[in-house]
Amino acid sequence: MTSARKIKLKLPAPKPRNPLVMAALQRKAGSHRKSQASIRRDEKIALEKQLKES
Repeated sequence: MTSARKIKLKLPAPKPRNPLVMAALQRKAGSHRKSQASIRRDEKIALEKQLKES
């Protein structure tokens, strides 16, 4: 019986992980929040209404 040659397996280097994936996974699925821009816009409109009334 002849012995088989030792072959080194060359695996491709793993791709670097996307840091945003972990944050996305930790977010509650299906939760929808208003964007910061829309919240600021609503506050601005409310303030303008308040100033018009007074």
